[in-house]
Amino acid sequence: MDAIYIPQLTRASERTEEVQVKEFLPGLETLTPVRGHVRVQHQGNYLEVSGQAEAIITCTCNRCLQQYNQRLSIDTKEVIWLDETANQAQDLPLEREVAMEDLIETISPDGYFYPSEWLYEQMCLAMPQRQLCDRNCPGIISSTTDTANPVDNRWASLEALKKQLPGL
Repeated sequence: MDAIYIPQLTRASERTEEVQVKEFLPGLETLTPVRGHVRVQHQGNYLEVSGQAEAIITCTCNRCLQQYNQRLSIDTKEVIWLDETANQAQDLPLEREVAMEDLIETISPDGYFYPSEWLYEQMCLAMPQRQLCDRNCPGIISSTTDTANPVDNRWASLEALKKQLPGL
């Protein structure tokens, strides 16, 4: 996917550009290519970005550690503010309190918008935090039949010595 030059977007039809997606995104491991579209509309002092996409990913169950495939789909919209100071380096302290209104996405009005990066971020946010292969997954099932006295082979030599000593 090509980057969109933001000043050129103002001269596009309806100040909008739509990108069709049918490719593997770098850094996102999927079984199928990500299919969908991303729509970027210039609204003067902000970009309105929306997208719909889907792919199939391989997950590992948190309970039984089996792998399973799951459909990952997004249908989202985001506002990205255009700010002249967006890409300037700031000398901020390593730790600081951030107000809720400061938690907004900004980009330079003379810069580029990268649809592939935006789509990658949205797909990562859509990944399930709790990965279960089945709602009733029992977890890892022990294959040992003697669960009352599990034997640790590292103690076998000590067990043999214990049997040789009388009265123990």
